[in-house]
Amino acid sequence: MFGRPSKSSEESTSAVDQPATGKGHATPSRREAEAARKQRVKIPAKSNTKDGKKAAKERARAERERSRRGMMAGEERFMPPRDQGPVRAFARDFVDSRFTMAEYFILIAVGVLVLGFIPIQPLQFWVTVVFFAFAALLVIDTIIMVFMLNRMAAEKFPEAKDRKGLTLYAILRVMQLRRLRLPPPRVKRGGVPR
Repeated sequence: MFGRPSKSSEESTSAVDQPATGKGHATPSRREAEAARKQRVKIPAKSNTKDGKKAAKERARAERERSRRGMMAGEERFMPPRDQGPVRAFARDFVDSRFTMAEYFILIAVGVLVLGFIPIQPLQFWVTVVFFAFAALLVIDTIIMVFMLNRMAAEKFPEAKDRKGLTLYAILRVMQLRRLRLPPPRVKRGGVPR
């Protein structure tokens, strides 16, 4: 106990005290590390060629065309996420089934802008009066439409979380010209929303 330790016990304690060093391989040089990284990220040689790039562009163009045709046909899987779901389809059909003044707002605003450059005071006065009257009617019409949409949507889709964002979605759609709306209208004016 108080004597000198034997050689075997010294060897065992020194082996235990020394931590294992090294990671089992040499550290690669910077050149080797960068070459390995580039090799992992390297684009396949087929895509790097002129023909490969041309084929990739053609595939992407064909995919975009297929998606556009699918959306124009009303296939939901080709629609953007904001347009998917039965609640959004109901809102689109509701808006498309109505005649609204809001869809002509852009045309009226451009007309007012053009007529504003004519330097005839009475004309500018009446253009301004007509524009503000139109804007007031547009706001009233949109409020009525939103009220009716929310009431019908609440009856058809009782969960409040399903109807989240429906009002803004309908207002943005009603502000577009009917011919330019995407996805295209499924119901005629005066028709019944599905």
